[in-house]
Amino acid sequence: YIPMNIKEIEEKWQRAWDEGNAFVSDNNSQKPKYYVLEMWPYPSGKCHVGHLRNYSIGDVIARFFRAKDYNVLHPMGWDAFGLPAENAAITNKLHPETWTYSNIDVMRKQLKAIGLSYDWKRELTTCDPSYYKHEQKFFIDLLNKGLAYQKESIVNWDPVDQTVLANEQVENGRGWRSGALVEKKYLKQWFLKITNYNEELLKDIDSLDGWPDKVKTMQKNWIDKSQGANFYFNVVDSDQKIEVYTTTPEAIFGATFVALAYNHPFIENIKQTDEIKQFIDKCIHNSTAESDIEKAKKEAVFTGLFAAHPFDKNIKLPIIIANFVLMDYGSGAIYGCPAHDQRDFELSQNTKNLPVRQIATSKDGDIDLTSKAYLYKEDDIIINSSFLTAMTVKDAREKVINKFEELGIGTRKINYRLRDWGISRQRYWGCPIPIIYCEKCGTVPVPINELPVELPKNISFEKPGNPLEHHPSWKHVDCPTCKGKATRETDTFDTFFESSWYFARFCNIHSNEMVDTKSCDYWLPVDQYIGGVEHAILHLLYARFFTKAMADIGYLNIREPFKNLLTQGMVLHITYKDKSGK
Repeated sequence: YIPMNIKEIEEKWQRAWDEGNAFVSDNNSQKPKYYVLEMWPYPSGKCHVGHLRNYSIGDVIARFFRAKDYNVLHPMGWDAFGLPAENAAITNKLHPETWTYSNIDVMRKQLKAIGLSYDWKRELTTCDPSYYKHEQKFFIDLLNKGLAYQKESIVNWDPVDQTVLANEQVENGRGWRSGALVEKKYLKQWFLKITNYNEELLKDIDSLDGWPDKVKTMQKNWIDKSQGANFYFNVVDSDQKIEVYTTTPEAIFGATFVALAYNHPFIENIKQTDEIKQFIDKCIHNSTAESDIEKAKKEAVFTGLFAAHPFDKNIKLPIIIANFVLMDYGSGAIYGCPAHDQRDFELSQNTKNLPVRQIATSKDGDIDLTSKAYLYKEDDIIINSSFLTAMTVKDAREKVINKFEELGIGTRKINYRLRDWGISRQRYWGCPIPIIYCEKCGTVPVPINELPVELPKNISFEKPGNPLEHHPSWKHVDCPTCKGKATRETDTFDTFFESSWYFARFCNIHSNEMVDTKSCDYWLPVDQYIGGVEHAILHLLYARFFTKAMADIGYLNIREPFKNLLTQGMVLHITYKDKSGK
């Protein structure tokens, strides 16, 4: 038995790997390539067992393919922008940059000590201006191609922190950090037209043979293509109309109400009672996250108005405002069929004055509508529905859409659930949006030769809200067009912007352009991507969108970024709750 100092042996061979460039990739190799990549980490300051699990899997794969004489690309970098750095800066009275880079130093040492086989010569950091200047240029490319635009949009607004919150940051109607009641507010925001790629994003999911079925299903459900109809209800004793979108037009004779979102334009023109005003105020503070809407009690308030049934003028449907109808889906208005839609059913049970009218029956037997709605199938039979009675659901759907079009009150329509990506964030520690506002010239992109627009180093977090907005000088500039006085955009990019293209930058981190197309032709797509399933419908969808947009602009010659995807799961331990839920 010969005693060994394992630590010394580890350090010896790790030093030998480093000095011998054992894991350095070659962009000019004649060997077959293999690109393995783990979702890069946020530099929180300490690696944990979840990091170890994720990166160990990638390391085994990289070493396996090197052993098979492949030219392997296995890089590492840091997703370094984001709100946690600002929070830490406020708490510890440190600059976010200082906090971030000190954390990177610690985590880099930890990853090297583990012995993971990374090509450290390709290390990237998103908060480095040499990285984010390229995405500023890309944003201007998107703007010129009509894929970036600005509009007023309703947002979750924290009145204490003076910032926009994502749905996930709203907990029980309150800001996750301040605890203040969140308000709905219209703000001018920048958006990317991911919806231009709805059909391609959906269709190409079927080509992702190396992806888990669960992730593919999640993306399909998030994009959610539906075929239905747009049609109008006439408001009784009025010349006004209410447009609705429905995926179930065949259920029109089961309609017992018309429901509007609390911020639907129609409501501005009606007499608002105190009850209506109080209900709207309550809705303003509700979460718009779908999971929260599903769990929330379904509630509504009557407007005092009625809508005429499109096929039977003797049927008058109460027009209500409901807390589960959203303005940014369809037209912001629905018709309710409690017998065959669970949300509508719950509302009818809660209000007690909205009848449940069955219009479909199953071939398999009687239907019980006492405790829940019956979600009919396409081969079920329509009943109690005038000219649709005795048809199958599928045939009735076609018949009623044709009838809408024949009467000139509606049209066949395809709808998608996916919405354009709002990328504006009211924070300091993010990539500045390269836009200048001039009273004379309007909205002007920063000239390419003036990129990057860098963050100011001297920043204060004493006032609530966006520190860039409060900076005494940074935002004040001359208009690049007329040379008159102008101001910079003070919002920064959503941090998903940085992580939506980094896999392509790794192919050649020294390229003067956003990416080196020749190197990307060799390395891409990523052969094996590894990361958490929690990124299925945000990061992974955005990365697919960026790849398609980059191809259309001329940066890439591929349209899908990741050939194979492995979601590694989580390391868990048993947890317990007490009687109060703690």
